Amino acid sequence: MPTQLNQPTIISNIEHYDDSFLHHGKEGLDAFQLQMQQVSTKLQQVFASADQPFVGKSHQTIRKEIEQMMDFSMNGSPLESVLDEIEDPILKNGIFVSHEKSMAHLHCPPLLPGIAADTIISALNQSMDSWDQSPAATYVEAELVHRLKEMACYPKEADGVFTTGGTQSNYMGILLARDAFCAEYWGVNVQQQGLPEGFQRLRILCSEEAHFTVKQAASQLGLGERAVVTVASDEKHQISLTRLEEALARLEKENALPFAIVGTCGTTDFGSIDPMAELAETARKHKIWLHIDAAFGGGLMLSHNHFQKLNGLNQADSMTIDFHKMFYQPISCGVFLVKDQTNFASLCHHADYLNPLKDDEEGILNLVNKSVQTTRRFDALKVYITLKTIGSRRLGNMIDSTLEMAKYAADYIAGKNEFEVENRDPELNTVVFQYQPSESRDYSSLNRRIQQEMLQQGKAVLAKTTINEKTFLKFTLLNPRTRREDIETVVGEIEKVGNTLVNGGFK
Repeated sequence: MPTQLNQPTIISNIEHYDDSFLHHGKEGLDAFQLQMQQVSTKLQQVFASADQPFVGKSHQTIRKEIEQMMDFSMNGSPLESVLDEIEDPILKNGIFVSHEKSMAHLHCPPLLPGIAADTIISALNQSMDSWDQSPAATYVEAELVHRLKEMACYPKEADGVFTTGGTQSNYMGILLARDAFCAEYWGVNVQQQGLPEGFQRLRILCSEEAHFTVKQAASQLGLGERAVVTVASDEKHQISLTRLEEALARLEKENALPFAIVGTCGTTDFGSIDPMAELAETARKHKIWLHIDAAFGGGLMLSHNHFQKLNGLNQADSMTIDFHKMFYQPISCGVFLVKDQTNFASLCHHADYLNPLKDDEEGILNLVNKSVQTTRRFDALKVYITLKTIGSRRLGNMIDSTLEMAKYAADYIAGKNEFEVENRDPELNTVVFQYQPSESRDYSSLNRRIQQEMLQQGKAVLAKTTINEKTFLKFTLLNPRTRREDIETVVGEIEKVGNTLVNGGFK
């Protein structure tokens, strides 16, 4: 006997969903207003009680709290009760990045206009791939990119696209460099024909202190991490131009094919800036694409006192800039700029249902033509609203104040007998140092433990890093609200915790 198919359920009382979406009707508008008020009230309560940057719980405790709330009812619950439920395990267990003593990573406090813009972005939910999904948003991004390339002193034939940040932007820079080289050297269109025979000879050069995404991109692009040749840095933690020339000469003898140099404008640990003008000269001499990872340091384009540190950036063939670092935008928000927009052709694929060729003929702008993403948020609005409301003068003052605070921190810490500062004259706003009490010999283990204790006690959120196989502490001073007394208090707490550990027998 054949198996009887299940009959569809007949819903006699059709549910309505007007109170679940933001729409033009009164019920949707009222529901939106109520829920935004509830969220705002809850966040205000949480932030008002956040007197330290982290609550200080262990990772095991937080994991258990989250596991215990992973139950979902079929009928759901009112938002207000859900907000009450998540207040402690989720909201209060987070890192309060706007706290003056949150100074660990390149993890900025977001400006209020950016937070407001994020709400608008989510409510409008524009998809930045095709014009008919984002009519006004498409041109906001295009015009803002035009403004940003002017700020970066790029030529009129330059172009760009918003990205999720440095990882994606660095990937795009290396991808375009690879495809341009393959077209020039082999006459191969990688997009259509794939990588040519002999592609194993391709090489990328960067500093040993470049971001890990250079190797990650090489791996994802099928070149393998071995394609990345790291060049030693100098005492300022900048790429050594002498060693770079030596590496290029060695690659020539090995019959390798260097196609890209990746410079760094703001290394993660030290904020060091490679000599970009000199790198551009080297790249021109050897006919190699220069990509500059300015995810960190690109914010200096708004600086009043440190703009000159970007000298040579505009000579790069492509660049990465993050707005969720020194532009104080909510995560995630970045831009990729390329000096010659024709290079975007290697990214373009046409789909009849999305960005047909006919659109190009009619002058319709579909941003998917120059992105590795399809569905993409309207993140340009955050930067637009921030520039409109805060203004470039005030933003520049914020950036400059953090660089001044980093210099103060480096001098203050260096003035203490039991500390060693690795970068006495910080290029940006990171300070790398180590606590070195005479009673302890294993400074690496001690400093790692200090970082953990400071976090678990909620005294401060610090970073740790490894330099020459030794563990150091790091301040990343992105918050313009951090003051000298905050630096002094945190350094004092480091001494107290360190002394307690040493006196307790820590070796």
